[in-house]
Amino acid sequence: MKKFILFSLAVIALFGITNAKTLAKFLPSAEEQKTTVQTVDWSTVEIDRLEVYKSKRLLQVLDDGKVIKTYKMRLGFAPTGHKTTEGDGKTPEGQYVLDWRNPNSQFYKSLHISYPNADDLAQAKTRGVSAGGDVMIHGSAKNLGGSAGQPLYGYMPKADWTWGCVAVSNQDMDELWRNVKDGTKIEIFP
Repeated sequence: MKKFILFSLAVIALFGITNAKTLAKFLPSAEEQKTTVQTVDWSTVEIDRLEVYKSKRLLQVLDDGKVIKTYKMRLGFAPTGHKTTEGDGKTPEGQYVLDWRNPNSQFYKSLHISYPNADDLAQAKTRGVSAGGDVMIHGSAKNLGGSAGQPLYGYMPKADWTWGCVAVSNQDMDELWRNVKDGTKIEIFP
């Protein structure tokens, strides 16, 4: 991600992009950034699970089995199939738990997904490889600064780019951070 941001900044500098109208050509539109369900009164819900639909690039928040909010998201750079090996660029599939959080993540904030589980470790061991780890739900950029306020707060790349994590905009990450508790179940579907 650092390379992408540095590349983007280099393009902006190289071409002398100094106004918001020109910059907008390089960033997803506000419509592309929107979540599919707009308003939730978080005080009235108790999130019991998250569901990730890799093929649809959607992360859903559920309360008592009902979807209360849906977020657009991005995946690992090689998203098809279950993660089996460190560095394969795949996002795992299956049932996990959000077991801890990092307020100082390289990608804004992050919620850790309990990959690898016992089955993931066993399959990697039989092949003599590392299953990998540090799979998170995280934001899309650490730097919220910039001369025009906070242009990266709602930013999310148009393509998959992580090493296997689930990435949302920093704005959406703040909402998840406030409302999803450690111990919440997460299921990741193909």
